[in-house]
Amino acid sequence: MTRITEVAAAVLLRGDVMAPEFLLAQRPPGKVYAGYWEFPGGKVEPGETVYRALVRELQEELGITVDRVWPWVCCEFSYPHATVRLRFFRVHTWQGDIAPIEHSAFAWLKVGEAARVEPILPANGPILAALELPPLYALSNAAENGSAAELLRIERALAGGLRLLQVRDKTLGTQQREAFARAVVALAGSYDKACVLINDDQALARAVGAGGLHLSSTQLWQIDRRPDFERVAASCHSASDLVRAAQLGLDFVVLGPVLPTATHPAADGIGWPAFARLVERSPLPVYALGGMQPEMVDAACAAGAHGVALMRGWR
Repeated sequence: MTRITEVAAAVLLRGDVMAPEFLLAQRPPGKVYAGYWEFPGGKVEPGETVYRALVRELQEELGITVDRVWPWVCCEFSYPHATVRLRFFRVHTWQGDIAPIEHSAFAWLKVGEAARVEPILPANGPILAALELPPLYALSNAAENGSAAELLRIERALAGGLRLLQVRDKTLGTQQREAFARAVVALAGSYDKACVLINDDQALARAVGAGGLHLSSTQLWQIDRRPDFERVAASCHSASDLVRAAQLGLDFVVLGPVLPTATHPAADGIGWPAFARLVERSPLPVYALGGMQPEMVDAACAAGAHGVALMRGWR
């Protein structure tokens, strides 16, 4: 049985919430992978929780005391010398000035700038990709609002900063759904880094030139490999769904329903404690779905979510 070394790692963030800078630190001479860049952190000592290890490591390595911390993704990686399980935390506020106490240097980077500080430890590759995802994932609702009104809502949201959108609306007629999807993709094309995913229809996604595909939980189990799109996501409702999505190498998932929804107001969601338990070991970013509002992003992230996915609350 392979021995796994538990590691706490910090993604320190500053600046604009929609396009923050993140910190990478360079490993010093004398350490394994000296000269490589990484997210700061270190091994969990016996008797320590992962969170306490994070607090201690950032005090020792950077001279700071963390304040606002969100649990995030958890990745396993096998190096020639060890197999590590990295529990990443997003750190938004801290006390003290950052100093490279146990590193050769550090650098603040924006998404897409990682090439400025090569080489980067390979275990951190998926984290760089996950940082590209915004905190809000909007689902279209043309079936309820009407296509014209929904396109206006989408246009306003894109102008306001929305950058990740799913064309859902599976109850629309085939031609109506295609026309709506084409219009959404055309609108998104006017905004930098805006990405449109099509729900559950690979042919439609290709026909309209969408940026990706969103799989239903049913289709998640009907395919044996990741569909060939730049971005692929899936809906999950259980621990086994989350494992399956990771096995297929998807980019992110939504999990829920977390809270009662307008569609099913009498049905209880899984709640935040259960959500947190389910996502604790997920290597994929997870959006909380079901009863969400934009102002719930912080609550969702405190439970381990990447952000929130919602159909009615965005604007």
